[in-house]
Amino acid sequence: MTPIQSVLPAITPVLPEIVLSIGALLLVLWGAWRGERSAESVNLGALGLLIFTFFLVVSQTGQVTTLNGAFIADPFARVMKALILIGSSATILLSRDYFQRERIDRFEYPLLIVLCTIGMMVMASANDLISLYLGLELQSLAAYVIAAFHRDDVKSTEAGLKYFVLGALSSGMLLYGASLVYGFTGTVSFPGIVTALDGPVSFGIVLGIVFVAAGVAFKLAAVPFHMWTPDVYEGSPTPVTAFFASAPKMAAMAMTVRVFIGAFPDVTAVWQQIIVFVSIASMALGSFAAIGQRNLKRLMAYSSIGNVGYALIGLAAGSEEGIRGVVIYMVIYLAMTLGAFAVLLSLRRKDRMFETIDDLSGLSRTHPWLAFSLAAMMFSLAGIPPLAGFFAKFYVFAAAIKAGLVTLAVIGVVTSVVGAFYYLRLVKVMYFDEAQAPYERIPPGSAIVLAASSVVVVLFFLIPAPLVAAAGSAAKSLF
Repeated sequence: MTPIQSVLPAITPVLPEIVLSIGALLLVLWGAWRGERSAESVNLGALGLLIFTFFLVVSQTGQVTTLNGAFIADPFARVMKALILIGSSATILLSRDYFQRERIDRFEYPLLIVLCTIGMMVMASANDLISLYLGLELQSLAAYVIAAFHRDDVKSTEAGLKYFVLGALSSGMLLYGASLVYGFTGTVSFPGIVTALDGPVSFGIVLGIVFVAAGVAFKLAAVPFHMWTPDVYEGSPTPVTAFFASAPKMAAMAMTVRVFIGAFPDVTAVWQQIIVFVSIASMALGSFAAIGQRNLKRLMAYSSIGNVGYALIGLAAGSEEGIRGVVIYMVIYLAMTLGAFAVLLSLRRKDRMFETIDDLSGLSRTHPWLAFSLAAMMFSLAGIPPLAGFFAKFYVFAAAIKAGLVTLAVIGVVTSVVGAFYYLRLVKVMYFDEAQAPYERIPPGSAIVLAASSVVVVLFFLIPAPLVAAAGSAAKSLF
């Protein structure tokens, strides 16, 4: 056997990450050589790289660990990586027109998206605490920069600073929790932790789990570690806000499932209480705090907090059905969020972007298809059948009831009703308020993302089987 043949089995599972890394380095060299003239070509190169990596990911099969057990490629990782790559690709499509108009179209932006994506993919495949932390930090460092990408805008700079300071704090808590787990189990490997916890659970382990949960809750923007979300979402450039609400959410949820199902399956009683509390608090705050919001980006921030709470219901169930519900929920949430932001990025007259609810007044009379698409996203987020959002909530609520968490499911239904108020208020403004002057024509990138999202949200009920089967296979690989 040649040296290359002996290395190939170890490299193959990590091939998508390697391809992205090499591609990012080549794009950096190209951008440095061509300067600001390379912005368009780097954008296209980054988009092509992400799409190629997507096909690499979905072409993989089986379940295998590599890098001395630190990295796992299984159906769950593949599904979550595919969602991450879709979210990142859609963000680049949504960003082009906006950055050109704002005169901040620089080649560094798509590169940072690619680097962020590499970190998120590592998070989805992490099989020990060290690889998990490395992926998390790679994702976070790039995210801090793109939050403050509009350097001449005070709000954007403030958003980047807040995200950095609070993100560093959460990373410290996660690292401290991981060190406690390592100290009391003697291993950082998830399978090793499972073996070490075969017996009574010490107070040190419980404390470690609490700190780890605090760290992942921040990355999910779940209560009580949500405080950064509205300010960062409002202050960041709108395409960056769309990115934060989509791809990193997929990675954070994948990381959360990996940690609790992969490393602590035999101590469910310990972490289930934490997840139930975080889920209820997130659903409640996301529903009630959004009622008074007039800024659309802040509204979407609270919506994302609430949606994380609903997704965590499936994790709290701690069962295969629950994780299947989480995966289905995240797929549909991604489509709804990208669709909503595609509309928000189209609300422009000349050089001015509009970001308040009142700016949607009479949209149905000036842009009927745009209004219809946004109404579909809002009805879906509210969980109204037969749109996809109803089925997303149905699967997680059904898993919770089957696991005996009836109260949690009932609270989820109640907060869904409360949340419907602010979603439907947008529909009322679009269809019943006085029309304003028409907006400019929707940019091509936004049109593509909006069309794809609308198809998923509106027509999901006709062919749900492929997604349900893929989610079931992903969940089964964890148990």
